[in-house]
Amino acid sequence: MKNVKFDEQGLVPVIIQNAKTKEVLTLAYANEEALQKTIDTNETWLYSRSRSELWNKGATSGNTQEVTAVRLDCDADAVIYEVIPNGPACHTGEASCFHETLAGTPDESKADMFLELTSLIEKREQEMPEGAYTTYLFEEGVDKICKKVGEEAAEVIIAAKNRDPQELAMETADLFYHVLVLLQEQKVGFDEVLDVLKERHAVKTTSK
Repeated sequence: MKNVKFDEQGLVPVIIQNAKTKEVLTLAYANEEALQKTIDTNETWLYSRSRSELWNKGATSGNTQEVTAVRLDCDADAVIYEVIPNGPACHTGEASCFHETLAGTPDESKADMFLELTSLIEKREQEMPEGAYTTYLFEEGVDKICKKVGEEAAEVIIAAKNRDPQELAMETADLFYHVLVLLQEQKVGFDEVLDVLKERHAVKTTSK
């Protein structure tokens, strides 16, 4: 904590970032006590300048944040909390406080679609809305889901053999969707798959 450069009010700016998507959620402030409580509890603790008191994100709203990492700026005068949010970060109900665009077009990562689709599939399993195809798959169970994964994998192979880029893209999308449904049915998080890929990449990089 001695390395952190707090300002004359004893505060340091805190950027709160989604650990999965890297989206910036909030800009806030913390004093030494809030920063230490964040490190000790793995929960987001900040200092409210308007109320002159510590506050625990989500204590009232329920929109808590699990802190996975706390990083310090190279000049030691700013901090990043990497978090897994349980609900929106903004009091307006938006996922991020930075939801208003003043200029330009925000670059929304297409890779985020995987996370959005994973969340939707999880929600479908919990709510099981009548008439939804995902509900049908969960009702039929693992055998049906595995069969669909096999069928879609075969379609991908056929599209590739046919040298049809559009068909290949469509069939691959179908395969990805059914694999995500299978992961949810087996309670294997998409993050776990990404962790395996990350570990393999790290091994290959180290071995070079």
